[in-house]
Amino acid sequence: MFTGLIEEVGEVLAWEPVGDSARITVRAPLTASDATHGASISVSGVCLTVVDRGPDRFTADVMAESIRMSTLGERRPGDRVDLERAALVTDRLGGHIVQGHIDGTATVLAVTPGDAWQVVRFTLDPEHAPLVARKGSIAVDGVSLTVSDVADDWFEVSLIPETLTATTLGALRPGDRVNIETDILARHVARLREFADSEQHRKGALA
Repeated sequence: MFTGLIEEVGEVLAWEPVGDSARITVRAPLTASDATHGASISVSGVCLTVVDRGPDRFTADVMAESIRMSTLGERRPGDRVDLERAALVTDRLGGHIVQGHIDGTATVLAVTPGDAWQVVRFTLDPEHAPLVARKGSIAVDGVSLTVSDVADDWFEVSLIPETLTATTLGALRPGDRVNIETDILARHVARLREFADSEQHRKGALA
């Protein structure tokens, strides 16, 4: 589990295809400092498992499903990625509960600068729209954010100076793709509603 508070911006050193999966190596002095074999690390919002590490880098396997659902397959050596180690149970939950199990991707529609902040508008797929609410939480490339506005096919977030400088989000431009993870509570509520609707339909059919 993660909190969506980025600890470090790492640099992709290598992307090695392995059949329909891959291995990614990232330079990350802080993140790799206490990484162990099997540790979980959020890489631009995708939960990956460490399979090897050095003093300032780690290597992780990227499964086919993660490549299909995220932007990781587009990463190349030199690209920057947002990193967060798994949360300690003694940590304050400064962001929100982030699993690293992304729902898919979104595309930047517009970036509107303010005096010291930016509003970024993203596309919103119909399947994700019911899970995104104004003032609700969403993770974008692993960064815990509050939705400042939302419509049927887009949502916006407001990025404060700290987020602009401490993550990769400050470099976003229209057309860029990002990984998104909707709030786990919204996903569970949606699933419960599916069961309730199904049960109501079943009872109606039996009446």
